[in-house]
Amino acid sequence: MRLELTRKQFRRLLDMAYIGNWILNSTRGEDRFADYDEVESLLFQRAKELGMDTLTEYWQGAAVPSQAFAEGGIHEAIIEYENNVFFDILAEDLARRDMDDVPIDESNYQELASRIEAYIAEFEQHGTDNILVDTGSA
Repeated sequence: MRLELTRKQFRRLLDMAYIGNWILNSTRGEDRFADYDEVESLLFQRAKELGMDTLTEYWQGAAVPSQAFAEGGIHEAIIEYENNVFFDILAEDLARRDMDDVPIDESNYQELASRIEAYIAEFEQHGTDNILVDTGSA
């Protein structure tokens, strides 16, 4: 297979491969999807060959993203994504709970959407500062 990319496009491809592999494998421990690691390694090996030395290092003989690459801002993008997903899921879960987990259809979808928007607005303003959990202790 042949793929023509500019240097800038290839650099963006490295970012996308890293983000994708992070999402797939970062929580899997030893049970990683090795084929995704292999593709990432091939791309970072190619980066090294193209003179992007600071982006690649070697671990157990495989080309991997360097510490400089990982600390160069890519994790800020991942963290922003994770935070957005967390708050979106939390807002929907809380809104559904507030509605007694009834099935959602045309008759109550707008109410659900309104409750989700209210929670999102709260989270945007205060994060989780106003979330309280009743632990049952007096």
